Amino acid sequence: MKQYKQSVHFAPYFFSSEDGQFIMIYRRFGKTGIDMPVLSFGCMRSMHSWQLAKDSEIPDDSQLKLEQIVHKALAHGINHIETAHGYGSSEQQLGRILPTVPRNDYILQSKALPCEDPQEFVTKVKLSMARLGVDRLDLLALHGLNDHRSLWQCCRKNGCLAAARKLQDQGLVGHVGFSGHGPTDVILQSLSHTEDGGFDFCNIHWYFIFDANREAVDLAAAHDIGIFIISPSDKGGHLHSPSPKLKKLCAPLSPMLFNDLYCLDKKGVCTISIGASEPHHFDEHLKVLPFLEYGDREILRAVEKKLRTKMAKETGHQRPDYFWHKFPGWDEAPGNVNIKMTLWLANLYRAWDMRSFAGERYAMLNRGSSWVQGNDGGRAAELDFSEIMRPDELSAEQLKEMLVAAHQLLKKDGETT
Repeated sequence: MKQYKQSVHFAPYFFSSEDGQFIMIYRRFGKTGIDMPVLSFGCMRSMHSWQLAKDSEIPDDSQLKLEQIVHKALAHGINHIETAHGYGSSEQQLGRILPTVPRNDYILQSKALPCEDPQEFVTKVKLSMARLGVDRLDLLALHGLNDHRSLWQCCRKNGCLAAARKLQDQGLVGHVGFSGHGPTDVILQSLSHTEDGGFDFCNIHWYFIFDANREAVDLAAAHDIGIFIISPSDKGGHLHSPSPKLKKLCAPLSPMLFNDLYCLDKKGVCTISIGASEPHHFDEHLKVLPFLEYGDREILRAVEKKLRTKMAKETGHQRPDYFWHKFPGWDEAPGNVNIKMTLWLANLYRAWDMRSFAGERYAMLNRGSSWVQGNDGGRAAELDFSEIMRPDELSAEQLKEMLVAAHQLLKKDGETT
């Protein structure tokens, strides 16, 4: 297999803060060898529309705002730009901006969903490149390895991973990874896959509020797979709009800054995604740099202790996802109830008053989504959970009571079940 020579040579930019001048911090992105900024620009929230549009249909102010976001990112050394084939007008809009920027001044990543026909996957990737106006992608992720079917589509013989490696041999793609939003076991299998070169990097979820994927982070680090933490502020708990209780518990840090520091303090984590939709959305995240630079972790540990203490007081456990690995997945549970997510979200609500995040995520159950899978606890009272219980854990009746209580807490106003 032809080795791809990394061609991004990036002179660090400076940014101003009240405390002085700080240089963007770069970390080796696992086996890719890329010097990755610890903050990346994720483009899902910055595009005009989730639908493709003609250039003439994209408002000038929307395009101008994206230009301002891109240039602010680059001005602060955030030179990793991440988008996807399925992000509506994102690639199309970036394709009007990137040609004005020297190609070696940014690291470009896009993603494409795997499918039954690898040639269809290749067509998507080439269309993405055409939209972006580039002749290569530095990073290509197989998007949404959320279940065993998508994993099979990628990793089977002559599947989409093999097709991606052929694009790499042709010089069209630098390094190949995956984006995973599914169960931990699917992520672990993806990280352990070795045929067709395995994966060079991963985009995964792991935050302070969600530690269930810690084993995946550790495995990726052990295999020298570059780790990109996605959506730390939104999927990490709506930290852009925290509750007063959460703000008080995280003081003197903001919840967003605390979570950034927590994620980037983890061994193996190279970068976290900033889903900016306005230029100023980078500002709070940039404050993490002096904390990383000077190595003072006392504030981090103090805030972490306050949060864990409050969680233990309200729920009996220091971690909101304490029960995550103690129950089977939704597809093996009675009524296909997503027990793990229901109990996790209820704990976030009770201890840290994360109502917006918990309610929104809970409402995504029952919809057959591959991103948020299974059903809520609306029918828990009529189900028998005895066959899935471990003798050293809760009784089936206790679990039922917890699920019923969680549903009453998390359901939308006006729901009767």
